[in-house]
Amino acid sequence: MKTLAERLKEARSDKGLSQTALAKLVGIGQATVASIENGRNRGSTYITKIARVLNVSPEWLADGIGDKSASRLDNNVRPITTPGRQVPIIDYVQAGMWHEIADPFPPGAAFEYIISFSELSDSAFALRIRGDSMSPEFVEGDVIVVDPAVAPRPGSFVVAKNGGEEATFKKYRSRGIDQHGDDIFELVPLNDDYPTLRSDETHCFVIGTAVEVRKQLR
Repeated sequence: MKTLAERLKEARSDKGLSQTALAKLVGIGQATVASIENGRNRGSTYITKIARVLNVSPEWLADGIGDKSASRLDNNVRPITTPGRQVPIIDYVQAGMWHEIADPFPPGAAFEYIISFSELSDSAFALRIRGDSMSPEFVEGDVIVVDPAVAPRPGSFVVAKNGGEEATFKKYRSRGIDQHGDDIFELVPLNDDYPTLRSDETHCFVIGTAVEVRKQLR
């Protein structure tokens, strides 16, 4: 029977991926992939994620059990083949400063990243939702991916600076143009217990538009 190292090399070669490319798609370091393939690491907590990216059975990859193929899927699901990219998860203070700094969060500076398969600009970032102002649609712990290059449209969910040094996550509602030609908009919570902010009454402006949400199934 082949070893884990041999099975991983085989599956990675079948997909035409380098160790670096595979690591990026999984969200781990290239050294982790290398340690498995050279036999130093005979098991990993990332095996299931690696198997999903390589479209092989986790049982086969981990232990050589069963079929190699992970094609026994329902007709309404299919594996992701688009390359992913790392998006830094930042906090609300950093998000509030995002527009003021040319390179606010250089690659490698984050403590935590997620892999996104959306088409994003280089300035995209992610936030973990806190509080319940956007419940029930968004709850504490959900992660949103925000792209400053995407202009909001009526009904979009946006991250905006709320007058202080922190950002806020709300629904965008256009209210026309003021006498200076600037957009007037409202930042609307989904929870009626929280107030709506209006740009011509409170100093606030949109930092970016939410383009993706990651939810925990509870």
